[in-house]
Amino acid sequence: MRVVVQRVSRAGVSVAGSLISSIGGGLLVLLGVARDDGPDDVRYIAGKLARLRIFEDEGGLMNLSVQDVGGKILVVSQFTLLGDVRKGNRPGFSDAAEPAMAEKLYLKVVEELRATGIEVATGEFGAMMDVELLNDGPVTIVFDSRPE
Repeated sequence: MRVVVQRVSRAGVSVAGSLISSIGGGLLVLLGVARDDGPDDVRYIAGKLARLRIFEDEGGLMNLSVQDVGGKILVVSQFTLLGDVRKGNRPGFSDAAEPAMAEKLYLKVVEELRATGIEVATGEFGAMMDVELLNDGPVTIVFDSRPE
């Protein structure tokens, strides 16, 4: 799995011009599922997101997690994060999971995050979505569930 995490003041997702989900302060997570991902990747990603310390403490240091600040998480599935552009200029998506498997694992990440007590909103899997955000910082972190 690959994620792009953005600390946000607000974020929302619209489908066909209608807002379907939004949060105030917290994290916007763009999540890409790879074809060889499984339960270990789900646990790693959900755990890391819940504990990721990218919010500032009273001293201005990034020492607080989304849980610590009472923030919310908006998780949006984005298979294009698995795009490979090393050869040519058109991305290849052979590393991305098939849609049925990707949706299952995406929903498991959401479920595990909710189990920690964090309020989690979602996009609409497989839909063309407009994602709007106000990046706080800006702070953006990219990580994978396993080393390259």
